[in-house]
Amino acid sequence: MNLALFDIDNTLLAIDSDHAWGHFLVSRGVVDGPAYDRANDLFYAQYKAGTLNIFEYLEFALQPLAAHPRAQLEQWHQVFMETVIRPAISQAARDLVRRHLDAGDVCCCVTATNAFVTEPIAREFGVPHLIAIDLEEHEGRFTGKPRGVPSFRDGKIARVEAWLQTMDRRIADYPHSYFYSDSQNDLPLLLRVTDPVAVDPDPALAAEARRRGWPVLDLHGNAPDGKE
Repeated sequence: MNLALFDIDNTLLAIDSDHAWGHFLVSRGVVDGPAYDRANDLFYAQYKAGTLNIFEYLEFALQPLAAHPRAQLEQWHQVFMETVIRPAISQAARDLVRRHLDAGDVCCCVTATNAFVTEPIAREFGVPHLIAIDLEEHEGRFTGKPRGVPSFRDGKIARVEAWLQTMDRRIADYPHSYFYSDSQNDLPLLLRVTDPVAVDPDPALAAEARRRGWPVLDLHGNAPDGKE
């Protein structure tokens, strides 16, 4: 039995679900369009550049969740899944996850996007475990604040280790530990596993993968010849 960890945004998905959720809220008139779009795009640019302050971003991104009842948020998310997320899932991504599930590997999505947005995405792939930004709740409503250690950069290692400890396991206990990611922000966890895989990587991760001889996987047709 091996361990298979999957980033979600721009890895299993051809898009960033957190950024796309912001655009979706704008399209539904839930938030102020021009101002929210500008801030959303700025934070996303910082993420891609490896300069994002996760706490500043979460203060921005979690406010719409606090402003609306859970039932309304879930209705919007159903539409989001149908119109935005499912079209962004390639058959190659589904097949990758299925191979690990069929092999009996312990599979977990590990993402810096919040759990509200990503729980249905993990279910769509059939992945039984999810490590995401946990959200504080009060009387059935989100407060707009994160809870616990954010699963971002080094925080992904801390969260994975804490999760495995609940099963009396460690990353090192598995013969092979895989982590699939597109982002330079995930280098800490990629360096911790035995089998790091760069998936449609950003330029910084692509350079690191070449330097270290890591496999590079194309799940979304982004390679020049459409191949790995």
